[in-house]
Amino acid sequence: MTAVFAHRGCTDGHTENSIEAFLEAHLRGADGVEFDVRRSADGALVIHHDALVEGIGLINETAVADLPAHVALFSATIEACGGMQMNVEIKNKPGDPGYDPTGSLSREVAAELVEHGRLDGVIVSSFDPPTIEAVRAAEPALPIGWLLEVTANLPRATATALDRHYQALHPFFVAVTSDFVEACHAGGLAVNVWTPNADAHIEAMLDAGVDALITDRLSAALDLVARRAQESGREANGGPHSG
Repeated sequence: MTAVFAHRGCTDGHTENSIEAFLEAHLRGADGVEFDVRRSADGALVIHHDALVEGIGLINETAVADLPAHVALFSATIEACGGMQMNVEIKNKPGDPGYDPTGSLSREVAAELVEHGRLDGVIVSSFDPPTIEAVRAAEPALPIGWLLEVTANLPRATATALDRHYQALHPFFVAVTSDFVEACHAGGLAVNVWTPNADAHIEAMLDAGVDALITDRLSAALDLVARRAQESGREANGGPHSG
C-alpha cells in the first residue's frame, strides 16, 4: 500500500517544518514526514526549507541561538517523529549558501540518526547525488533517495540510480506513470513522489503504484488511501451483499 508522508509536517494550522507540524502529522495518522536539514553558523543541524529565514538572515550565517523558536533542532525532530517514518532531505546543492562539498554535513546527519537509533524507517534524500552518496559512505545501513528536479529525464535518472545502487528515486509527480514505477520496481528502486496535492493527482499516483506520496494535503491523501483500502476489502469479500 502507498505510504502517505506529510510534506514538511502537517501545515494545516502549523508552521511548516516545526515540531508542532510533525506531532500533528502523527496525530492525523501520517505514515511519515518529510523535512529539510541545514546547518547553522555554529554547526547545529536545524530544520528549515529555505536558506534564508525572513527577518533574520541566512541560516549558515546565523547561530542557532539566534534562530526563531520554530526552527527545530534535528535531534528534537527525530524524537518528535517517533512512530513515523522519516524522509530526511539534506539541503545541499552547488550554489546554495553554505554548500558543503566535503561530505561533512552528510556525515553529521548520518551520525545523528545512528545516535538516536533511527536506521529503520528512514530514508535520506537530496537533489545532490554526492550528498546522499556521502551519507551511504558514512552509514551503509541508511537508505538513500535521489530527489529529481521538475525537468529531470526519468529514464536517464533511473539508469543512473540503478548504476549507483540507490534505494529510491524521488521525482516530481507530474511525469510519473505506472510504466515508470514498474521499471523502477523491477530494478529494486522505490518511487516516492513529491507534492501531488489535488485529489486527481493523488488518485493518479495511487493508480501508478508509487511507494509513497509526499503531500501538502495530508488528511485528503489519507482519506483517499483509506477509501481505496475499504473498496479493496469489499471486493476481496465478494462485493456488497444483499438480503
